[in-house]
Amino acid sequence: MATERHYSVLDKLLLQADSAMRTLLPSSGQSPRPSPAIPLPEHKMSEDETRHIAGLMRINHTGEVCAQALYQGQALTAKLPQVRKAMEHAAEEEIDHLVWCEQRIHQLGSHTSVLNPLFYSLSFGIGAAAGLISDRMSLGFVAATEDQVCKHLDEHLTQLPAEDAKSRAILEQMRTDEAQHAETALDAGGFRFPAPVKFGMSILAKVMTKSTYRI
Repeated sequence: MATERHYSVLDKLLLQADSAMRTLLPSSGQSPRPSPAIPLPEHKMSEDETRHIAGLMRINHTGEVCAQALYQGQALTAKLPQVRKAMEHAAEEEIDHLVWCEQRIHQLGSHTSVLNPLFYSLSFGIGAAAGLISDRMSLGFVAATEDQVCKHLDEHLTQLPAEDAKSRAILEQMRTDEAQHAETALDAGGFRFPAPVKFGMSILAKVMTKSTYRI
C-alpha cells in the first residue's frame, strides 16, 4: 500500500518557492487543458477596445495569481491531509486559468501586472492564516473568494465586445470552474461567511481590480 510522503520544513519551503516562481515568472506555467480560445477566430477590434479587454484580462490574471497564493498558503497550514490535498488540487486547476489569461493578454499586445508579486505575498499570508485558524475556516474562505471571482467574471463578460469570442470563451469556462470550486469547498464543510465579511472582501477586491487594470 502506498503511503503519504512526509516533507520536512525545508522541503515545504522549497516547494512553495517553486510554486511562487512558476506562478510569477512569465510563460512558466503549463496548462493541462488547452485554452478554449484556440479554435475561435480573432476579429479586428479598435485600439480602445483592445486596450480595455487587455485590462480586464490583466485583472483576471492577477486574480488567478492570488488564487494560486491563497491555495498554496492554505495547503501549507492545513491540518487534515484531505484538506491539504484538496487545496493542492484546486491550485492545479487554477493553473489553467492563469495560463489562458496570460496567453490572451500577450495576444492583445499587452502585459501582466507588475503588482503580481505584491498580491501573491498578501494572498499567501491570508491563506496561511486561514489554515492556521481551522480547516473549516480555510474552506470557507475559498468559497467566499470564489464567489467574489464569479461576480467579477460576470461583470467582465458584460463588458466584452461581441466580436471578442476568444476572451469570452476563456471567461465563461473560468466562471464554470470557479463556481464548482466554491460549491466543493462548502460541501467539504467550509464555513459560510456572513454578509459583512463578504462585503469587506469585495472592497479589497476592488482595490486589486482598480490597481491592476493598467499596471
